[in-house]
Amino acid sequence: VQLQASGGGSVQAGGSLRLSCAASGATLRDYGVGWFRQAWGKKRAGVAWISAPADAVAYVDSVKGRFAISRDNDQDIVYLDMNDLKLEDTAVYYCAAPCPPEAMVVVTESTSPDFWGQGTQVTVSS
Repeated sequence: VQLQASGGGSVQAGGSLRLSCAASGATLRDYGVGWFRQAWGKKRAGVAWISAPADAVAYVDSVKGRFAISRDNDQDIVYLDMNDLKLEDTAVYYCAAPCPPEAMVVVTESTSPDFWGQGTQVTVSS
């Protein structure tokens, strides 16, 4: 199973980006999917999560109201729409599955998804 995260880039504060997560060797619509990020010198941390089917979503407090996670089941892609980006959103963003909602609190051996994408860099500048 391989996950592919894409859509990162450089944007000014207040701008928007859409990240996409696609899979080969698995069907994303069958799994909970999480978006994570890792800033320089920090641990990887959860950002947003979506259940399978997409009945539930969860966000860490720092992105609530600004980020939105969604699925396109026809395309089998999970999106992360990021709005009103802030300097502190700068990080490498990863998608991962299957992802339990507990991974949004902390990534441990028991909560870590089995499969991770390669990461996509998001850089927010002032």
